[in-house]
Amino acid sequence: MKFFVDTADIADIKEMADTGLLDGVTTNPSLIAKSGRDFIEVTREICSIVDGPVSAEVVALDHETMMKEAETLRKIADNVCIKVPLTIDGLKTCKKLTSDGTQVNVTLCFSANQALLAAKAGATFVSPFVGRHDDNGFDGMSLIEDIVTIYSNYGFETEVLVASIRNPVHVLQSALIGADVATMPPAVIKGLFKHILTDKGIEGFVADWEKTGQSIPTS
Repeated sequence: MKFFVDTADIADIKEMADTGLLDGVTTNPSLIAKSGRDFIEVTREICSIVDGPVSAEVVALDHETMMKEAETLRKIADNVCIKVPLTIDGLKTCKKLTSDGTQVNVTLCFSANQALLAAKAGATFVSPFVGRHDDNGFDGMSLIEDIVTIYSNYGFETEVLVASIRNPVHVLQSALIGADVATMPPAVIKGLFKHILTDKGIEGFVADWEKTGQSIPTS
């Protein structure tokens, strides 16, 4: 499974990239707004930090303007992935862009039927939102399972990018189902490292080592 971080905070992205575990970045207009910086400038800096796809979202709602915005965005860097909403105009834009080799992330997916449409439009990634799905009384993980099954049935190459991840359990369940990518806030990635027995084990080893009065030479 690939790990993407869902943020526009440069410090967080650099920290995650330094772990060697980061495969890409997803952003959206809300995350960019939180940074308080210029959209193009932030996107360009993120693309220079990570080698994998960096999702940059169009804000237009009509196909013609989406294409114009996408043309600006994909000039930023080779690893820009254009993010479009799962609407008729969004899928028209997706088909047009992927036909000439541009990566596209179709976002705001809330049903398996929508995911099927995205795959037929040639999406590189489809982003079903599990957390928001759960918030509205649905089972987000059942949605992921349905999409993975449908894509497997027909050999679609579109990757299932699980979004709106709220906790490490979402990551585990997505991996068990066979999703291709999990995009999550930095706090959730850090949460994957945590386990009470790991912490207790480290505490015990450190205490026992200190009792020996020894040190390992570092120079």
